Amino acid sequence: MDKQELYSIGEVSKICNISKKALRFYDKIGIICPDKISEENNYRFYSRETLLSVPVVKYFKQMGFKLEEMKEFLDGNTYEAHERGFRRKIDELRQLEEEIHMSYTSVKDWYDLILEAESVITNNVTEVSIKYMDSLTTCFLEQDFRHNYKESVINIEWTNYLEENDQAITGPVILWFENYHEKMRGEITRARILQKMITNYGDLPVMTIGNEMMAACYHIGSHDTINSTYEKIFRWAETHGYKCSDESIERYVTDYWTIRNNEEFVTEVLIKVTRED
Repeated sequence: MDKQELYSIGEVSKICNISKKALRFYDKIGIICPDKISEENNYRFYSRETLLSVPVVKYFKQMGFKLEEMKEFLDGNTYEAHERGFRRKIDELRQLEEEIHMSYTSVKDWYDLILEAESVITNNVTEVSIKYMDSLTTCFLEQDFRHNYKESVINIEWTNYLEENDQAITGPVILWFENYHEKMRGEITRARILQKMITNYGDLPVMTIGNEMMAACYHIGSHDTINSTYEKIFRWAETHGYKCSDESIERYVTDYWTIRNNEEFVTEVLIKVTRED
């Protein structure tokens, strides 16, 4: 900055790397006002001291303060005013951080499921395998099962339950069945819907699955034909000397939430197994 006492709006724009439009707007709302306005042509002129307000405003902007909030700080001369404003902003940003974390987790988990499904379909991964399933703690709701998969997966009762308890979920919808033989025969009438929570479980009932060896097999296609995958697992277990438990898990990798064509649905069926004596 030269020794001149006042600077035109154009000079301030270049010196402080800020647009003239922004300077005019700041003047309009009373954040950074010119020290002199020419009566002849309405030109704005700023003093050296006023120029120093520009970095301050930029830093407040970086911290997430709105322009009207900045004005309180720029006008205020007490620690009390700053403490009050910063405490309010910290609370606001903490809430925003939680919301962003929730959104990020949900989007990332869904993205990972899409990648998983694409890989399964591309490589036609439909063979039975034995895998260790990591422990997964979930929120759950026991409810009627009417053998209508769309209603079970896009689950109004489950959605309402979560909303009423101020909870957010992530990852695939999972259905747990107490007896997959009854399910295959169309006799089972109850099931548990499970999902991983993003927020704290609080007082809600939880169910932990996994932490054990499972026979796993991907089912590609409509849920109406999923019995064929159960039969494949059962035959494989018999042939390889494993005993299947009665419980089963259906993990919906991609489904009605993701794609319209049910021939491209991907579901992982998991059944706990133990070695035959």
